[in-house]
Amino acid sequence: MSNTALIVGASGIVGSATAALLHQEGWQVAGLARHPVRQDGVAPVAGDLQDPASLARAVADIAPSHVFLATWQRRPTEAEMIRINRAMIENLLEALRPKGSVRHVALVTGLKHYLGPFEAYGKGRLPQTPFREDQGRLDIENFYYAQEDAVFAAAARDGFTWSVHRPHTIIGKAVGNAMNMGTTLACYATLCRELGRPFVFPGSAVQWNGLTDMTDARLLARQLLWASTEPKAANEAFNVVNGDVFRWSWMWGRIADWFGIEAVPFDGTHRPLEPRMAQDGPAWAEIAARHGLAEPNLEKLASPWHTDADLGRPIEVVTDMSKSRRLGFTAYQATDDAFFDLFGRLRADRLIP
Repeated sequence: MSNTALIVGASGIVGSATAALLHQEGWQVAGLARHPVRQDGVAPVAGDLQDPASLARAVADIAPSHVFLATWQRRPTEAEMIRINRAMIENLLEALRPKGSVRHVALVTGLKHYLGPFEAYGKGRLPQTPFREDQGRLDIENFYYAQEDAVFAAAARDGFTWSVHRPHTIIGKAVGNAMNMGTTLACYATLCRELGRPFVFPGSAVQWNGLTDMTDARLLARQLLWASTEPKAANEAFNVVNGDVFRWSWMWGRIADWFGIEAVPFDGTHRPLEPRMAQDGPAWAEIAARHGLAEPNLEKLASPWHTDADLGRPIEVVTDMSKSRRLGFTAYQATDDAFFDLFGRLRADRLIP
């Protein structure tokens, strides 16, 4: 049977990596967004996930076999996050229902499944690490759970299979993404080099000294493809990380070396990025003009608030991959190489000098 993908969030870190992989594998790929951007191998579909009538018109001429949900919207409170993110999924799957073409829906969430939502992130009673899929949900409202429930209900109603994918912090390239540590650190390192500032680790002592892991968007895309086509993976939730672990005390020096700057020894003081980069817009615009960069708006590249949330956590976070490994998913990516590959792509695309 032919495979046709509808990717929601096709221009984001996860969606763009998934679109590239599926196109490479010979799939027909459509990308849904309110304002689709041009992407190689992706047919643009303009529709608003919050507007059922808009969605019905948008998908009237497509019949996807597989749906990849790699988007969400941030709101001031978790209650609002739950309402809007659940409704977006419900609206889309209802709009696709008349065709009866959907065979599998893959939902990308993340480790906030175990760590809690933004309002209670890394606080209270948390499951032991490494996080494992059978640890279940926290006893707290979480928009990830609402997204899952929307998919589960539609699958039970319409007869398609599903998979849920829980990456750790994602490394990948996308301009305008709300959660983008790799590009944020690249901008921070560039500012330090260009302005003569010290390259100081912005996180907590626990993150500096403890073990952690991350997820390359390309590896996540490979798991999405695998779970969507492997019968043994149907109706399962999977963690997904690169397969290595590291300490930021090691990685920070590796990143500094790539940018040709010196990593300042960590003195145990937590120095978040958001307040320190808050006034750097004009400096970045000047750097962009001097080097002929493609994006002079720092806010479209960096998300210091999200990097602070990850690097400031008071607990060590590592993720177990045994479940998908046992079922046959064995992809691996060294995390330092993932950073270096990203930095190289950012430079090639003139997003950093």
